[in-house]
Amino acid sequence: MTTLVAAQSADAVVRENLFQSAFMGGFECSTHRLHSGRRLDLIAATQHDRFALLDYQRLQRLGMRVAREGVRWHLVEPRPGYYDFSSVAPIAQAAKTTRTQVIWDLCHFGWPDHLDILKPEFVSSLAEYGVAFAQWLYSRTDQAGFYMPVNEISFFSWAGGDEGAINPHLRGRGFEIKAQLVRAAVASMEAIWQVQPAARFAHVDPIIHVLAPPNHPEEHAEAEAFRLSQFQSWDMLAGRLWPELGGEEKYLDVIGVNFYPQNQWFYNLKGITRVRKFASISRTNPRYRPFREMLAEVYERYHRPMFVAETGAENRVRPGWLRYVSSEVQAAIRDGIPVHGICLYPILNHPGWVDDRHCHNGLWDYADKLGQRQIYAPLAKELRQAQKNFQQTDRTPELTTTGGWGQK
Repeated sequence: MTTLVAAQSADAVVRENLFQSAFMGGFECSTHRLHSGRRLDLIAATQHDRFALLDYQRLQRLGMRVAREGVRWHLVEPRPGYYDFSSVAPIAQAAKTTRTQVIWDLCHFGWPDHLDILKPEFVSSLAEYGVAFAQWLYSRTDQAGFYMPVNEISFFSWAGGDEGAINPHLRGRGFEIKAQLVRAAVASMEAIWQVQPAARFAHVDPIIHVLAPPNHPEEHAEAEAFRLSQFQSWDMLAGRLWPELGGEEKYLDVIGVNFYPQNQWFYNLKGITRVRKFASISRTNPRYRPFREMLAEVYERYHRPMFVAETGAENRVRPGWLRYVSSEVQAAIRDGIPVHGICLYPILNHPGWVDDRHCHNGLWDYADKLGQRQIYAPLAKELRQAQKNFQQTDRTPELTTTGGWGQK
């Protein structure tokens, strides 16, 4: 009975208004260090900080009134306890001028050089910096903010702690880093709520589907265990797993799911080669899991407001991928799953993390000297059609009352 009451209470929460528009633009903002020691700064690389107002006006013209942004922590806190928000000021001002709603990432894979991610000081520093930013933002906007304390905790800990692909470039310590990032997220939320009780928080991670290869059914248990690991960070934040980290249900405010073409694969732990390999599952494969079912699984597990926090593809695949994701989200809504928005991520083409290649995965390209960006017309056309489809979608009365699809 207690579980039923909790679920009913949570269902009431998902009916609130979250976003100003159904579709939103996400600006790539990674700031991690590579193996070479070079720090990435994708906001600077795309010149978004320089042309923020023009970028926001572009969003506005295409009916996107919400953006995902990153605060570059290493620039904001160049030395312990000293905060300089000049790097984020042009973006905050552009958002205010265009009345764009922003979800702010506080830690997007990068942190100041004076911190060690595995030391206790990392946790307290994220909380203190989060409070400083929240107060600064309120002084500029007179509104409580919408924050993402740590971007993609599960992916972050896997890539940086198990695979050594991003900083801190470790192996075999992913769970340790995951626990640390959850501690930091909880501490930052609690600290920000002390000064901004109306603040909202999103927790974003990829959702995946993993299967054993057809010729190795004995690997089903390993594949399923890997698939279920996608829920660990959310379970920790909610206090369902390792409650000693400080998690409680109240911290799992809004769930953001990231979904790309490569998010489903066959997991070969042993196989003939005895080497772990990943083979993507094509959407034409009958074992490909519909996105609507993945969304339903997340909702049934947590009963929290949801949105697609990242989705996109490269090159000519972009329009077709958006068409698929949009149609699946519509289907999920018809099934009673409260999905409040879809974020095109990244919204701008950008240099590749490792090789600086020109990634054609956005709606707009690199900026010229005047800040003009060429639009990828096929994706823009598909976006307009998706927006039109959502306006015509029959939604249940319960979901219509959310306003989550950008009621005017």
